[in-house]
Amino acid sequence: MRRLLLASAWLASPFRLVKRESGGRRAAAAAFSSAARLQTSQADFTHVVIGGGVVGLAVAQELARKTSSRNSTLLLERHDAVGTETSSRNSEVVHAGIYYGADSLKTALCVRGRELLYALCAAHGVPHRRTGKWIVAQNDRQRAALQHIHDFAATVGVPVRWVGRDEAARREPAVRAERGVLESPTTGIVDSHALMMCLLGRFEEAGGTLALGSAVEAVTPLSASGTGGGGPPGGGGWELLVRDAVSGKTSSVTAETIVNSAGLGAVDVHNMIVPESRRKQMFYAKGNYFSYPASSPSVSTLIYPAPEPGHGGLGTHLTLDMAGRIKFGPDVEWVDSPHDLAVSTARLPQTIEEVKKYLPGLDETQLQPDYAGIRPKLGKLGAVMHGKGFVDFAIYKEEGYEGWVNLLNIESPGLTSSLAIAEKVRELLYA
Repeated sequence: MRRLLLASAWLASPFRLVKRESGGRRAAAAAFSSAARLQTSQADFTHVVIGGGVVGLAVAQELARKTSSRNSTLLLERHDAVGTETSSRNSEVVHAGIYYGADSLKTALCVRGRELLYALCAAHGVPHRRTGKWIVAQNDRQRAALQHIHDFAATVGVPVRWVGRDEAARREPAVRAERGVLESPTTGIVDSHALMMCLLGRFEEAGGTLALGSAVEAVTPLSASGTGGGGPPGGGGWELLVRDAVSGKTSSVTAETIVNSAGLGAVDVHNMIVPESRRKQMFYAKGNYFSYPASSPSVSTLIYPAPEPGHGGLGTHLTLDMAGRIKFGPDVEWVDSPHDLAVSTARLPQTIEEVKKYLPGLDETQLQPDYAGIRPKLGKLGAVMHGKGFVDFAIYKEEGYEGWVNLLNIESPGLTSSLAIAEKVRELLYA
């Protein structure tokens, strides 16, 4: 019998789980929201979540904890640890939800996700801090951008406030803001690694199974009558071919539902399944980060420049880690490969120029290359902020298939939104 290589959530050493014989599976899962029920009582798992980043972890623990106790959930991660891609290469900012447009999923899930995330962190001791954020303007055009954010925030119920010149000089004397400061008091930071370990622990406590070093190589939708039978694809469940990173051997696993949360690999998974005419292309926005070990100038608030509509990011901003250390980034560098993770030191002069607009006392000799991350984009030169070039989160049940939820274009504010995304996935699967 073929075996699927799995790994314990807390141990580096792998163990093996022997697949159950036909007829040995637990009772069938609860009814799905589709009118057609899945006839897959012999599947190995109720749910397979592909991708062990922060969103995949959130989804997996949500399905494991809040669906029927008779269900089982498998989380497949191609690397030898969870969260090694976008989830560990970002600013670790808990966003407020003030950039993305009133009718967007990004706004709705960021606002809901922020509440859930702060509550989870408080309940489970995940390091976090509500630092607040200043968005600063240096000219009239940027001031108009702040006014737009202020007015939009009021429509979606996110608190923001203007900071007067005297207060700004008292609180953050090193920061320049010639034409105004808009403060977002609910913005904060979180230890993303501790958050992922918390989600992983909740997943395992609920009986979930993690398979590390397990790359998905093929996904086959099954009909209710088998691979060649009638009914919609996926109505009879799903078969996944998985390659073990250590041995190179492949094995198969079956599931009633799949959730594609593969991040940088999500479009590849999507394209494994759909016909050629429905295949998508992914674009990669690289963000370079630079650390700043100097003690001066000292800043205790996150500082963002006024956003530029149509840009792939929110500008090179100042963020803090839980120890109070300053870092700058990300910038936006469009690259051809998700593996291009070396910090582009040639971009340092541009970073210095952008940062000195709001932090003129910066000692540029102290900036050091730190790390880089890649944001997965469905749109070429796709923008983060609502407006020209904006591409929203794509979270939906794939048309024409049963039991498949796709998560595409999950970039910023994906970390903040992760728990709300998990809720939405559960709602899509279950009535």
